[in-house]
Amino acid sequence: MKKILLFAAIALSLAVSCRQEQNPVERMVEDYALVTIPAPDLTGITDNGKEVLRLYRQAADEVDKIYWKQVVAEGADFTSKLENPEKLYAEINYGPWDRITGKPFIAGYDYKPLGARFYPEDLSDDEFEEFDDPDKLSPYTLVVRDGNQLKTVWYHDAYASEIATIEGYLNRAADVTIKPSVRRYLLELVEALKTDNYYESAKAWLEMNDSKMDLVLGPIEALDDALYGTKASYGAYVLLKNLKRTEELNSISERMPELQKMLPGDPANRNFVPGAESDIFSCNVLYCSGYTNAGYKVIGINFPYDAKVQQELGSRTIIFDNIIREKFNRTVFPVGKFLLEDAEQPHVDASAFYWLIVFREIAKGLGVKETINGRGTVAEALGNEALAIEKAKSNVLGTWLCALEAEAYHISAIFQKEDVLATFVANTIRSARFGAADPTGVANILVYNYLLQNKAIIFNSSAGRYSIDYDKTWSALETLGAEILRIQATGDIDAARACIEKYGIDGLESQSDRRVLARANIPVDIRFCYE
Repeated sequence: MKKILLFAAIALSLAVSCRQEQNPVERMVEDYALVTIPAPDLTGITDNGKEVLRLYRQAADEVDKIYWKQVVAEGADFTSKLENPEKLYAEINYGPWDRITGKPFIAGYDYKPLGARFYPEDLSDDEFEEFDDPDKLSPYTLVVRDGNQLKTVWYHDAYASEIATIEGYLNRAADVTIKPSVRRYLLELVEALKTDNYYESAKAWLEMNDSKMDLVLGPIEALDDALYGTKASYGAYVLLKNLKRTEELNSISERMPELQKMLPGDPANRNFVPGAESDIFSCNVLYCSGYTNAGYKVIGINFPYDAKVQQELGSRTIIFDNIIREKFNRTVFPVGKFLLEDAEQPHVDASAFYWLIVFREIAKGLGVKETINGRGTVAEALGNEALAIEKAKSNVLGTWLCALEAEAYHISAIFQKEDVLATFVANTIRSARFGAADPTGVANILVYNYLLQNKAIIFNSSAGRYSIDYDKTWSALETLGAEILRIQATGDIDAARACIEKYGIDGLESQSDRRVLARANIPVDIRFCYE
């Protein structure tokens, strides 16, 4: 046994030594484990369906071109003059800035602009406040300088060339498909891309539930706008549905109104009634582009964000089965083995992780969308703090609901409440490695620090590992979840800022964890290549 430990120590020492001798950018590339997305099994898919999938991917490639324009001045040509490893890392991050730290890794660049390329880089808050244009906070406009004046430019005008090409692919797919619901969605999406009005296409997407394939495409996330938190980035997913698992998951989506009532805290702070048409799809990701391919990869989505559509019809949660599996095996499980005490490690469970993601995405459709005191939508009331608070809410309340459902045996997989909590802690420690460079990172750090400061997790410095107090972890999730719901329901931006200032700071503990895990060559996340 001593010989085995000695050999292991020597191997780790050599790995660390080799890593230290590498180009720093080469080391950063290795933080993203390469995952091959295999060619899909298209058994049962008609020739028409295969052609539709091909057209979806071509449309997604045009989305990629738009996204490059949203992040760097050179657009997709940015990497053409680079050589590896800088070229490869720029392709992972879509630009010269590390997505985790926000720092440039290419000489000649400063920190990533807070407003990406949605606003002039020299725009001041006073100037923006005085800019009298009702469209300036639309998710689908750019704010640009026209001489000495500011003006807004709609996305469909700013990216007219790429959008025209996307429309061609989608119109062709609408002609080819044999599914009326798919045809209607694609034609509504074409119209939405032309007008930047996504209400009808969002409804059509929710009503398209009889297809084995799915396409999510358009300006879909506002996380790149760290200035005012409103401008949406273009991204695309091409997906293939797992029909059997989707059927199982939809039994949960039917209970969304019931799950809403189960949330902790004052019932007045969760008075939103999710639409009855909410559903859950289990899918494999076949291809992604633009924002959805930048930096670390998400493992589930809940769309649309339109509060009106959510109230009328609900929302759709899509769980990415193949990405969840890869993330758990390559990042979550190794972090648990390396940083949790021996007693906690058996509770880090793949099934618990899968269902944690399911309930995290469901939680995005719960809570409130409008404030209860006349301050408008939650996004309007909380401004650029809204996204971090929303991300923290879904992480905390998704875990809380998953543990409750596991205790009540409402989940087909067999795991315990402790499995849910330990897996959540391992994933939270892992996610804290992303730092606080964007709202997702701030939310991860916020939850991590809240658990640490409330002694729900305790770091044993001598062993370099965490122990978990399961009762305190459960209580912390309930208390924090209730407070986040109150902040959102009342539009309490002062409390949101205070919460982020207290808990959303990248502290010494998480920085130490990152160094330890880096020395152990445990990837931060994954990147894709396609067969």
